[in-house]
Amino acid sequence: MPSPEPVLETARLILRPPRAEDFEAWAAIARDEEVMRHLGGVHSRFEAWRRFLACVGAWHIQGFNGFAVIEKSSGRWIGRAGPLHPDGWPGDEIGWTLAREAWGKGYATEAATAAIDWAFDALGWTQIIHCIDPGNTASQAVATRLGSTLQGPGHMPAPYENDPIEIWGQTREQWFSRRAARPAAIPST
Repeated sequence: MPSPEPVLETARLILRPPRAEDFEAWAAIARDEEVMRHLGGVHSRFEAWRRFLACVGAWHIQGFNGFAVIEKSSGRWIGRAGPLHPDGWPGDEIGWTLAREAWGKGYATEAATAAIDWAFDALGWTQIIHCIDPGNTASQAVATRLGSTLQGPGHMPAPYENDPIEIWGQTREQWFSRRAARPAAIPST
């Protein structure tokens, strides 16, 4: 299992495991109807807390989960991005969720690129997927920029088994064959 404290750095972002001080911003995203429209809808503060703790716990049990995404210029927590694989999940996923004020700046692609590099290098994954709501054209565009292609419909574990998703993805070989054209993440301590 990899170290539970990796920190990744890109040109504009720092990705690190979540900390207690990230929760208020996490809870704000969970209450934002537009952000949560394709993620099962808004969550109460209690549900946001439960999911936040599940993320933190996954770092300690699995050695990975979504990174907190910190905007370098402001020091603000702007979202989460990174590797996910809860029990029953359809594959090794790289996901992203950003606060609305961070949309349209290329941050999702930048954060996901660093997370994919890390997942292939540190976790030894051989393939990644993105589980995307069929109506989420913004995330489909991010997946396309990452070089992922639509693999077909997918199925989530209960209680989300009736939520439609599309599986987008690529193999390690596909990623690294395209990687030379994209800027690398700068690993940090």
